[in-house]
Order: sequence, then structure tokens, then C-alpha cells
Amino acid sequence: MEFYSQDEVQHILQVAIARQAQSSGTVEHLTRAQLLEIAEELGISPGELHEAEIEWRAQSGEMQERQAFDQARKGRFQRRVTRYLIVNGFLAGCALLASGGASIMGVPYIALFWGMFLALDGWNTYGLTGDRYEDAFRRWQHRHRLKRSVHSLLTRWLKP
Repeated sequence: MEFYSQDEVQHILQVAIARQAQSSGTVEHLTRAQLLEIAEELGISPGELHEAEIEWRAQSGEMQERQAFDQARKGRFQRRVTRYLIVNGFLAGCALLASGGASIMGVPYIALFWGMFLALDGWNTYGLTGDRYEDAFRRWQHRHRLKRSVHSLLTRWLKP
């Protein structure tokens, strides 16, 4: 007798449902009625299915928020790298012009000092695991929700 873990069962059923949908001509989407029918065949009650849908929506929403958070962090880091390159390039150009092309004076020291902080910021931006990431995500999530609440409140108040 062969046994399967829950993850294996879930994956096998996903593949089977996808194949069934492909053969019936509804390649991308199943209707709610089809979902209920499949659940009934598997012995899943409509109440259990409803609870599973609620949990899935919550997980899906958090996944989208995490993707938005990651994009925001990466965008912020890219803007900082761009700023670093522009400012240090400008400083090097000014130093070369001021010295008649002979030297760039203290520009490497400024670039190294600033670059150290930029490297640490990159480490934090692309280190996407652990407690520090979770803490940063929760803070961002709280700020993001607060901004949406304030925006919707102001929209209601200012609406004629």
C-alpha cells in the first residue's frame, strides 16, 4: 500500500484538476460550481470549502503585500545607488577640473565611506529572510495600511 503526504496529495490533485480543465476546454479557470463539485467528490463540505477560500484569500493578499514590499525596498535601494553614482561622479569631475586633471583628491574616501553604508543597505534589502525582514515587513505593512486609511478618510471628507 502506497502512502502520500498532504503536500503530495495536494500537488497530484492540482495536476489532475489542471488536466481535467484542459481536456474540457476551460484551460485557465474553473467556475465556483465546478469547485463545489470537486470538493463534494472529495468529501469536503461547503462550509469547509468556504473556510479554505477565506484562508486562501488572506494568504494571497499577504503574498501580494510582500511582493509590493520587496519591490518598494528594491526601488529604494536602486534610487540610492543611482544617487551614489551621480554624486560621486560629480565630485570626481569637480576634483579633476579643480586640479587641472592631476588628481581627484579626497573623492575616493567619500566614495568608500558612503559605499560602506550603501553595501549595508544592499545587504538588508536583498536579505529577504529572517526576523529583521519580518519586522521590516510588519512596519511597512502598518504604515501602508495607515496611509490607505488616512487617504480613504480624507477622500470621504473632501467628497462633495
